[in-house]
Amino acid sequence: MRRGSSRRLNKQFPGYAFMLPGFLFIAVYMAYPMIRSLYLGFTQYNFAFDDKPIFVWFANYVKMFSDTYFLDALKNTAVFTVVFLPSVIIISLVIALLLDHGVRASAFFRTCIFLPVIVPLSLSGIIFQWILNQNYGLLNWFLSDVLHLGGLAQNWLGDPTWAMVSIIVVSLWKNIGLLVVMFMAGLQSISNDIIEASRIDGANVMQRTFKIVLPNIRESFVICGIWAIIQAVKVFEQPFIMTNGGPGTATLVLYQYTWLNAFKYFEMGYASSIAYFMGIVILTLSLLNMRINRSDGDRDEAKRKKERRRAMQAGKKLGAGV
Repeated sequence: MRRGSSRRLNKQFPGYAFMLPGFLFIAVYMAYPMIRSLYLGFTQYNFAFDDKPIFVWFANYVKMFSDTYFLDALKNTAVFTVVFLPSVIIISLVIALLLDHGVRASAFFRTCIFLPVIVPLSLSGIIFQWILNQNYGLLNWFLSDVLHLGGLAQNWLGDPTWAMVSIIVVSLWKNIGLLVVMFMAGLQSISNDIIEASRIDGANVMQRTFKIVLPNIRESFVICGIWAIIQAVKVFEQPFIMTNGGPGTATLVLYQYTWLNAFKYFEMGYASSIAYFMGIVILTLSLLNMRINRSDGDRDEAKRKKERRRAMQAGKKLGAGV
């Protein structure tokens, strides 16, 4: 018995040896920081001046909701998420459907749409900071000198309303390409036989899209939804580089406020509590996204079963009549 176990262990040892670096990486760079930051979230700890963390229980979490900067960051993140999340899903889905229907030069358009994804966020922020500058920006020059529509020129990054709009537009430009690829992968997994059968039955484009295509890419909606939620709640580079959270706190977001507390004010305990608050928000929205898509799938499956039962009953009645 022992000899058999020893042989089995010897056979499995190379596999465990290859897995060990991965486990060590996860333990050192993921598991330990998560556990450590969870602990720090319950402490008061300025790592530049304090010798050790002071346990304060939930004081940091209570402090959040009386902190005006945190509340401004929470509001701005909520506004960004509410606008960005449906916009990026809908626009990406529409583009994927158009490309999947065989638009001319679709390979060229796919390349153009995906190119922003490979541009570093820091570089894209600097580029759009130049394009949207009020005095020498390319957009205002184009509106004023080329189109002669100087009334449309704005202080895109200095006005509180337009600053958030600009950040949302740049984020859409940056992220749409990846979601288009994800949706197209889901669209290409649909069997052509189903589409052809619907055409033979007389279904038009809209009927095929809403009755056949969209229900069959529900998994893509789940994946793209979770990815978009994470990108929306943890948005950082665009407001940090383009506006630095300004004007005032008009574009200050939670991720940037976490960074400020951790690495500018050195309040690592408070920063950790904000980070875990963000994690809870992302987890809640992700579970809600999965629940909505699962509920729709259950309703569609129940509807299909009901229709099959009706068809079977109609067939039995017809057979009995004959």
